[in-house]
Amino acid sequence: MSHWYLSLFSQTFLMHRYAAHGSFTMNKFWERFFFVFAYITMGSSYLSPRVYAIMHRMHHAFTDTPEDPHSPKYFSNVVAMMRHTAKVYVSIQKKVKPINERFLKNTPKWDAMDELGHSWYSRIGWGAVYVGIYVVFAPSLWWFLLLPIQFLMSPVHGAVINWYAHKYGYTNHKLNNTSKNLIPVDVLMLGESYHNDHHKHASSINFGSRWFEIDPVYYVIRFFSSIGIVKLKVAPSVKVVSEF
Repeated sequence: MSHWYLSLFSQTFLMHRYAAHGSFTMNKFWERFFFVFAYITMGSSYLSPRVYAIMHRMHHAFTDTPEDPHSPKYFSNVVAMMRHTAKVYVSIQKKVKPINERFLKNTPKWDAMDELGHSWYSRIGWGAVYVGIYVVFAPSLWWFLLLPIQFLMSPVHGAVINWYAHKYGYTNHKLNNTSKNLIPVDVLMLGESYHNDHHKHASSINFGSRWFEIDPVYYVIRFFSSIGIVKLKVAPSVKVVSEF
């Protein structure tokens, strides 16, 4: 469970809200600190903040069109969609896909860390660590069935939002796309499941719109701002929608 939330925090804090949307800034020391934190917490499924940012910006620009890196509209199942997402990711990582300059602006970059995180030595090494932890601590062999989720933690997080939050849930905002809020009180995805709200207010540090849509990472960012780790670009506010 700790791996789920720590890895998810790296994804939503560093890669999504910071790298992709620039919702706040931080100095080079803290940026590198959270790069390392992401490498440790994501482990075998490490994602490059720069590549993630580019791909996510493309998702917002081309939502539910053929150019969207991950739209359920064009795939029969979640596995097919995520396989396509992986191909797009690798094409950006290896610089074989032409990218519009607008998607590259102010993306954080640390080539050495990305090279380490993407290497098979690292991915297999982290996988071995997970297996070792299960060997020592798992109370029964049934727990080993969770290992594929550990190995692919970041794609699993992506699948939950990019597939299910475009197919199921409710909407607070009428938008020209299929984004939905997957669950009303998001204790599973640290606010990421307020996807309809996020598509309406993409650069906001608070992904929730209604009073009960509590986004825990919003409060972490507010705390980080208060002690000088990050600097908010705009004054924080909680957006409240009167209609359901």
